[in-house]
Amino acid sequence: MTRQKKSSRNPWAWVSTLYFAEGLPYVIVMSVSVIMYKRMGVSNTDIALYTSWLYLPYVIKPLWSPIVDILKTKRFWIIAMQLLIGSSLAGIALTIPVPNYFQYTLAFFWLLAFSSATYDIAADGFYMLGLSKHDQAFFIGIRSTFYRIAMITGQGLLIIIVGYLETTTAGNIPLSWTITFSILAIFFALIFIYHYFILPYPSEDRTEISQNGNNIFSEFIKTFILFFKKKHILIFIAFLLFYRLGESQLVKLASPFLLDSKEAGGLGLTTSEVGFVYGTIGMLSLLAGGILGGFLASRDGLKNWLWWMVAAINLPNSVYIYLSTAQPESFLLISACVAIEQFGYGFGFTAYMLYMIYISDGQHKTAHFAISTAFMALGMMIPGMSSGWLQEMLGYKLFFVWTVLATIPAFIIIKYIPLDAEFGCKNE
Repeated sequence: MTRQKKSSRNPWAWVSTLYFAEGLPYVIVMSVSVIMYKRMGVSNTDIALYTSWLYLPYVIKPLWSPIVDILKTKRFWIIAMQLLIGSSLAGIALTIPVPNYFQYTLAFFWLLAFSSATYDIAADGFYMLGLSKHDQAFFIGIRSTFYRIAMITGQGLLIIIVGYLETTTAGNIPLSWTITFSILAIFFALIFIYHYFILPYPSEDRTEISQNGNNIFSEFIKTFILFFKKKHILIFIAFLLFYRLGESQLVKLASPFLLDSKEAGGLGLTTSEVGFVYGTIGMLSLLAGGILGGFLASRDGLKNWLWWMVAAINLPNSVYIYLSTAQPESFLLISACVAIEQFGYGFGFTAYMLYMIYISDGQHKTAHFAISTAFMALGMMIPGMSSGWLQEMLGYKLFFVWTVLATIPAFIIIKYIPLDAEFGCKNE
């Protein structure tokens, strides 16, 4: 097969797997690690302190994103990081049984977080280089949906597997986690092989440093300067920070609210019930919302649907006001509300991802997209840090009212953001 033919492979063959493989390491670092250390007997203080630091590579990844942008190809970085992710997972599996497992596994989790963050940079850049602007708009829903499916897989299926293994191994918790991480390592070895042969070779995916002769440091500085010299940059940053202001606080308390007792203001669901509703009904609703958002944006342009997408991503806030006030007994009714939450997230997040692509268009688009995702992470991290304190001060009812009020800045900002009317359309 010639390189020219390889450059035009069907996006359906690689977009979904590329972003599933992006989401799974993230959820392992951020969520699965916490559960593993808790089951292994680590104190809550140590868990909170050390696993919180694992978020740092995702926040500061723009610092090395120019290296990914100018050194080697995005395809090379994707393949290399998938191999490193698999090696990190194998390292965790091998060090769980050792006496000083906490220190050793934490070191491999750090390696996993760094390689995962680097993979994010390369995958997002490859997406923009490997697809036309119309296809970028069309597949944005598929992309975000499979990323979210990976999150659900990590938070649901992996934990179910561990629970099953704990039962079948007579309560041998270290062995159960060792087997689980071994399975994950094998899975990423298979993903590595698959993408090595399936990923296309976009003509624009090339090593820039070999062409222009500039040294890495000067190109590194140049990418940041060019990003912050963009016209309307302050409006861009405000959009990235405030678009999800309500959601950033709601997402931290949604599961605790569902699990808390009625006396504590929650709904009193079991862990299995929460896992079921998010892993089945929620996943299908998310898939529908993401696909619909991508289809409409590619058909009519993002601008025509932007306001509706902003409204959609904030629907969960209103739903939780109802749930915290009525505290319904019906599991079907609760499931329907979660379905609305997930559908709105899938539909509304489409606008956020597309607008980051719009912001990043131009020279060094991979590095600029990584900078955009850093602001996205910052917009989620800072409000989320205080959300627990706010909920304890206000109670669930008033807290969810607050998350609705926190959506107001997003509605104000979208009135002022620049956006081409035809962005995302097929005839663009």
